Amino acid sequence: MGETHKVEDFQWQVEGRNPVMEALRAGKTIEKILVAKGSREGAVRDILKIARERGIVVQEVDRKRLDSMSQTGAHQGIIALAVPYTYVSVDDILERARQANEPPFVVVLDCIEDPHNLGAILRTAECCGVHGIIIPKRKAVGITPTVVKASAGAAEYIPVARVTNVASTLEYLKEQGLWVVGAEAEATPYNLQDMKGPIALVIGSEGKGLRRLVKEKCDYLVGIPMKGKINSLNASVAAAILMYEVLRQRS
Repeated sequence: MGETHKVEDFQWQVEGRNPVMEALRAGKTIEKILVAKGSREGAVRDILKIARERGIVVQEVDRKRLDSMSQTGAHQGIIALAVPYTYVSVDDILERARQANEPPFVVVLDCIEDPHNLGAILRTAECCGVHGIIIPKRKAVGITPTVVKASAGAAEYIPVARVTNVASTLEYLKEQGLWVVGAEAEATPYNLQDMKGPIALVIGSEGKGLRRLVKEKCDYLVGIPMKGKINSLNASVAAAILMYEVLRQRS
């Protein structure tokens, strides 16, 4: 279906003990593991044991080298160099739902820019049974080492599609039988809406919410009631509340 469903790759590295362990558990192809000299305790020891069993090259280096390479600033003495990260297509995500014999549950992120927010959303999505995440190519963060670390390894399990046009992608999802549900502060409370069927849950950007064209493509909007003086939630918190509501209704 054109560029909306194009698969892309880019080179990445996995930083930190838990993300590296999850990459190994998920079967990610690791080319080399760099570990700080003298780091052999706890989780690092377990990682190196798996690496030896799989024939993965392990290289001890000065911590300063890891510091200079790190993109997260929190490598915990270990960085894995992996094969390129592969974005999936939108159709791949829908096929994943079909193979699970479940109504599709897709989360569409409209220009999330904070990598920690994206990582947190990936982590919650994995826990809630989301079949895949859709993000835009422009004006949004992609899957970076910081996102992977913030996801606590969930990035290894949740497929992510990257699309040129979010609005047209929502139209395509509608054609595939999904209801498009947008998060909007002043809308009907989320717990009053039926979200048991095939759902594409759309979360807006930090501070700005949903863009006009994206909002217009939604079948309906849901809000999260608030009583405090602050009138908006962090994007990852709002996404978590709504994802767990879908999970609750489906359980």
